[in-house]
Amino acid sequence: MACLSCSPSRMRLPLLQTHIPISNFTCLTVFPFQSLAISLPKYKVKSVHIPSCSVSSISSTNLEEEEEDDDDPTAELVYLDPEIDPESISEWELDFCSRPILDIRGKKLWELLVCDDSLSLQYTKYFPNNLINSITLKDALLSLSNDLGLPLPDKIRFFRSQMQTIITRACNELAIKPVPSKRCLSLVLWLEDRYETVYTRHPGFQKGAKPLLALDNPFPMELPENLYGEKWAFVQLPVSAVREEISNLETRLVFGSSLDLDLLGIEIEDNTLIPGLAVASSRAKPLAAWMNGLEVCSIEADVDKASLILSVGISTRYIYATYNKNPVSTSEAEAWEAAKKTCGGLHFLAIQNDLNSDDCVGFWLLLDLPPPPV
Repeated sequence: MACLSCSPSRMRLPLLQTHIPISNFTCLTVFPFQSLAISLPKYKVKSVHIPSCSVSSISSTNLEEEEEDDDDPTAELVYLDPEIDPESISEWELDFCSRPILDIRGKKLWELLVCDDSLSLQYTKYFPNNLINSITLKDALLSLSNDLGLPLPDKIRFFRSQMQTIITRACNELAIKPVPSKRCLSLVLWLEDRYETVYTRHPGFQKGAKPLLALDNPFPMELPENLYGEKWAFVQLPVSAVREEISNLETRLVFGSSLDLDLLGIEIEDNTLIPGLAVASSRAKPLAAWMNGLEVCSIEADVDKASLILSVGISTRYIYATYNKNPVSTSEAEAWEAAKKTCGGLHFLAIQNDLNSDDCVGFWLLLDLPPPPV
């Protein structure tokens, strides 16, 4: 079986001038890792704008009632940005899980959260724990659609593997494609915000309660043969060039996926260097096409095991590459992870025909976020 390896020569990218290799595991040259940390200033995150509107505030013109509803942690939200064309929202993000809140029976309260990636759509509804099934979920999605005059989406992304059966069944009955994926970043950020501003203020809040459905982090598996490349290198790319690569996803029909940094509230200077992984293959297009169907989430350098871990979907982790462990390669991997951390988890994966190419066949902008508190 083929495997990702390093070129015998140093993996520089002279034609793609914005790519700056951090290291090369075959040519064990010592690079200035201290300067790497200096060149990556911490990014600044704006407060994520999360407009909210309760059911009663939609139908009421009384501003005082609106304020009371918005401040009520027990209120349910039904919101659609009036400036958004409902037909333009074709993908939803969904979470259906218990919260650290007890109802009047002393049982954990469940909540359905639905949004789109821009949070122009927001919907929340509480449920008792004895009504958690695919029929309840299907009816709630239909109610959402009817209440807002919003067409059902083409896809719904969700990130909890334990709810896959219920969500998949409800989606199938509504002719919606269920997409298990941790690329529900707007949803995760919204959950973090609701934990601080809603759940902790709810009269039934249980401080210190552990999440009922913890996120999976399984042992990494062997990479499928069709996903192997031929060469790889740690690289850096200025934010300005990252934005250019993102624009190529539409203008040049490049495989991949982007993130809207503005919508996520992430502010980074244009000259900030974002760490990434460049993979070269003589079959770059087929490789990028296969990768495009995997919902790529993140890449991690496992320093202890001298390997790169590729996370896709909800809970699938692959050993993407390995390298000879020694002090230099360990330092290089640590520098790459430190650069990613300094950028708040932002990094990328680029697939090219070769590492000297000035074009990417596939480009994925990735954000490694901690799991939500609920």
